Amino acid sequence: MARTNEQDLIEVRPDEGFDEARLQRYLRGKLPGAENAMNVRQFAGGKANLTYLLTFGESVEYVLRRPPLGTYAPSAHDMGRENRVLSVLPDAFPFAPRVHHYCEDEAVIEAPFTIMQRCHGTVIRGAMPARFAANPRAPQLLSRALVDTLAAFHAVDYQALGLSQLGRPDGFIKRQVEGWWRRWNAAAPDENPHVNRIYRWLAHHLPDSDYHSLVHNDYKLDNTMFDADDPARVVAILDWDMCTLGDPLSDVGTLLTYWTQPDDSEPVRAIGAMPAGDYDFYSREQILQRYAEQSGRDLSNIQFYQLLGIFRLLVIMQQIYIRYLKGFTKDQRFASLGDAVNGLVAWALEVMESRQD
Repeated sequence: MARTNEQDLIEVRPDEGFDEARLQRYLRGKLPGAENAMNVRQFAGGKANLTYLLTFGESVEYVLRRPPLGTYAPSAHDMGRENRVLSVLPDAFPFAPRVHHYCEDEAVIEAPFTIMQRCHGTVIRGAMPARFAANPRAPQLLSRALVDTLAAFHAVDYQALGLSQLGRPDGFIKRQVEGWWRRWNAAAPDENPHVNRIYRWLAHHLPDSDYHSLVHNDYKLDNTMFDADDPARVVAILDWDMCTLGDPLSDVGTLLTYWTQPDDSEPVRAIGAMPAGDYDFYSREQILQRYAEQSGRDLSNIQFYQLLGIFRLLVIMQQIYIRYLKGFTKDQRFASLGDAVNGLVAWALEVMESRQD
């Protein structure tokens, strides 16, 4: 399989480095190949967890993931949770990369971390890969594969995998609303009456849901790796540190939040990570139709879940932005996140006002 995700690799950012010699000493005897010389590069994509490629010798590769710099919510960026899930999930869901090692000793790189298999394929962010851009069917195939893989994930028997204690599915949505509200108040320097309105609407319209499944909690196009030669084939789903048990429609709401379409406003298109250009991806309505067909679930209340997804994302953006303002990271990609938060607030109000009930 072509190693087309090489373009994501950069030299380690100076403020996001660690003691590589100490890490290599720690890993010797714990991973096959770790006795060879180690080279470290960083994956440039993503705005939260930090991800690195470890190469030992000529060909042995692993991926290291650790939480972001600075402070963050205790339940976010949970490497222990990611290890627990990815130690067993690949047995039932082949798109989950397998963890090879977990370290909770922060003395090694000043944070807990996981070491997992390196997957090869292509991750689609702001630009369509040339091979897919030349295939007029690729956007539809990518869209369908993304939705079908989500439906398949929600059908996994988590009890058979021993993951029944991963979370508390009863009351999941209420805890999501209240938890993200607390995080907003912790990360926002000033009160925002519009965000207050959004929170109150969500708290007043909590859905009744008694169906529970595994929930990825960050399911979107750029957390999906596709075969570089086949847009209909998913290779891997990435970023499992927030996986839990809960209402699967929250994943659908997240997917809708990050998904953009041509008639969206400019701020909404800027927030998403969809390829720029006139591509025939599914519309949000087509996503919902396909998911309903594959899962058999009732999506009549999906606007609530979309609004929750937008609310969640604006809080995440604010959490990252406040770390930038406080100097925990110097990554200049984060300098404009204040504008992104404002754009998300405006979009959330539009979705909320479309359901004045």
